[in-house]
Amino acid sequence: MTSPRRFLVQTPLLEIACLEWNPEGLRTAVLAHGWPDSPESWRAVAERLALDGYRVLCPALRGFGATRFRHAHTPRSGELAALGRDLLDFVAALSLHRPLLVGHDWGARAAANACGLQPGVASHLALLSVGYGTNDPRQALPLPQARNYWYHWFMATPRGADALRDDRRAFTRYMWDTWSPAGWYEEAQFEEAARAFDNPDWAEVVLHSYRHRWGLADGDPAYAEDAARLLPAPVLTVPTLVLHGGADTCNQPATSEGKQAWFSGGYERRVLDRVGHFPQREAPHTVADAILKFCGPASA
Repeated sequence: MTSPRRFLVQTPLLEIACLEWNPEGLRTAVLAHGWPDSPESWRAVAERLALDGYRVLCPALRGFGATRFRHAHTPRSGELAALGRDLLDFVAALSLHRPLLVGHDWGARAAANACGLQPGVASHLALLSVGYGTNDPRQALPLPQARNYWYHWFMATPRGADALRDDRRAFTRYMWDTWSPAGWYEEAQFEEAARAFDNPDWAEVVLHSYRHRWGLADGDPAYAEDAARLLPAPVLTVPTLVLHGGADTCNQPATSEGKQAWFSGGYERRVLDRVGHFPQREAPHTVADAILKFCGPASA
């Protein structure tokens, strides 16, 4: 498979860096990465989808990689409504017609929120490693999951903010080392992903995202209407596939259980044995096979 094309997409607020495979594909799949990761996380999955005839686009989220805010005065918000709106702006800027939306972690929240804000925007939705309906700061949180979210609480403190800003590679490597079974990645993979964290806005977007998620920071007023539409979480009409690693020690598999009532257009959930928080990296062929089986070939 040839290397992906790299280009920039201008939206009202962002200049979004994007990787693209198979520009002439019959159907389009947009793959949104998570935290702490980068668009390259999708490489093996993207290559497989491209071989099956999909045009594959992997944008860098706000604050990551070569994506930049177009205006200095734009708040460096990481709120989840903003991520959903960014994805809708990306789809609109490229005039994509009902693409398949796939997301991991932050990217999964962005993709689900995009579908909640604009029903019909996607043909299918695939969510990796998160449970839907968990944007609410008032949500019930079992103690084992609260323990897993130690980094959320840590980043709400001045010490945690300093650790994120001053030693971002050590901070994020700890997540990679503890969220999945030992030995799952190679050093070069982490270094490739970590280059995306050198974005000048990365730390502020990340800190705001986790603080806002729990009601510890105000949101950007520009997203107030979107945020109101997403709480409580709307029922999604798009056919949805959920893939969750059975060995995920960030978001426990239980966090995506029992969500069928939130989906009216078809729903399937699979737990992947011995896979941790990064299924697209740890088991890319399994992930790609599941997506293709659920969504159908590009010629469909």
